[in-house]
Amino acid sequence: MIRPPKSDFWQAGILRAPINTLLDSSNAASWRTQVTWLPDPGPWRYLADPFGVRQGELMHIFVEAYDYRTKHAVIEHHEFGPDLAWRGKSVALAGPHHLSYPYIVQDGGAVFMIPESHRAGEIALYRAQEFPNKWVRETALLPGVNGAEATVIKHEGRWWMFFTIVGSGARDQRELHVAYADNLTGPWRLHAQNPVMNDRSGARPGGTPFVAQDGTLILPVQDCSRTYGGGIRFLRFNTLTPGYIATERVGPTLTGDLFSETHGDGCHTLAHCGDCTLIDTKRTEHLWSRHKINVQRYLTRLGRSRHVRETHDT
Repeated sequence: MIRPPKSDFWQAGILRAPINTLLDSSNAASWRTQVTWLPDPGPWRYLADPFGVRQGELMHIFVEAYDYRTKHAVIEHHEFGPDLAWRGKSVALAGPHHLSYPYIVQDGGAVFMIPESHRAGEIALYRAQEFPNKWVRETALLPGVNGAEATVIKHEGRWWMFFTIVGSGARDQRELHVAYADNLTGPWRLHAQNPVMNDRSGARPGGTPFVAQDGTLILPVQDCSRTYGGGIRFLRFNTLTPGYIATERVGPTLTGDLFSETHGDGCHTLAHCGDCTLIDTKRTEHLWSRHKINVQRYLTRLGRSRHVRETHDT
């Protein structure tokens, strides 16, 4: 029997709990009631990969805003006030390439973003020239690398980057790569052990690292063994040096149904934001109408190409 094409619809939310508390799932029964969801973006759109910054009473959240009708995403900014009241949205960053995973990091009083843009063939750093909606490209951290989900943190005096490589055979869902540097802007060095993991059930980065009580670094990673973004697991770095890396899994596997009644088919981001954790969960649907969306997109692109040719001929 032929099934309709599969479509994933993600939603992003704010969980009123610090990220380190999610290592213990004994209080998971209350998580659904502690989430404030970002507004529904409308038909054939979704919001995913939330990262944020707290500034006083304001919370600034940056998300991938994807539209199936264009098969393209931009980075949106959503602002929340006291009591997590939504105050509006705007486009923070857009470009010719698909953008997602707007990883936010602060250094030296400045706010930076490392959006996933593997189609540009680089991992690039953007600086907020006028926060939150004007960003300028600062530098390529890893030029020529088709990287995704680049995640950085300063730990024990050194900057570390965790990322995956986009390639055939779902490479981006099963390989974890590491780089390190003395400064955020580089130069960055690739670790000799790369890929430090090759495991579809827990290698692709999925949010902000944090330090456990014993001082070790813990990285949220995606469990893609059943489906892309099926859940979040935790990877602890027992040894993290330029010469050697040793890891082990700790804590539970967090799935979408722990946070949402309607989007329980996946979870692939946990991001620290003050005393809250930003999350996303997905709903998977098999819809024949997806064919109509694909045809409309094809005809739109065909029309644009014809217009360009006619303009060029004249």
